[in-house]
Amino acid sequence: MRVIAGKAKGHRLKSVPGKGTRPITDRAKSALFSIIGNDIIGCRFLDLFAGTGQVGIEALSRGAVGAVFVERAGQALRTIRENLAHTRLEAGARVVRADVFDFLASPGGPAGVFEYVYVAPPQYRGLWAQTLRALDAHPAWLADDGWAIAQIHPREYEDLALEHLALFDQRSYGKVMLCFYLGNPSFREVEEGGEADERGR
Repeated sequence: MRVIAGKAKGHRLKSVPGKGTRPITDRAKSALFSIIGNDIIGCRFLDLFAGTGQVGIEALSRGAVGAVFVERAGQALRTIRENLAHTRLEAGARVVRADVFDFLASPGGPAGVFEYVYVAPPQYRGLWAQTLRALDAHPAWLADDGWAIAQIHPREYEDLALEHLALFDQRSYGKVMLCFYLGNPSFREVEEGGEADERGR
């Protein structure tokens, strides 16, 4: 597990001991940030169920102005802080020890508004859908036309009835599926499964 590109390119990252996390593969992570492209530069990134922190760290390495890591497990929090120190990206990071659903229930707080929200909870518990519903209920977390991105196993996917989030793309990389939702669409309708290229992505 490593940082793929940017200021911390090549830095190896520590894993969380045990089997409680499911780190994204390098293949899927590379594809994710290729889809986001240069829009990562100057953005604000929220990493929910952050685990090792590697997705938020990749965002910081590639030019995100800030990243908030939300995690409640003690070992994972220690791993995130160690990985941030190793990559020297602490300045743009905020590590929050909290339950994700408690965190999302209080929008408009000091954490701010984000262009990207990444959701990668433990598998097969329905937590990804629950998180998207929580974001949908509190749309102020996402900037206008911000993205919520869920990392799941393909077998976990289900259609969700959402008011403020619209599914616009899905990509599968082996056992990793990435589901892309547009938040608070301000100037266009998004058809399920369509291409989102209005901002050069």
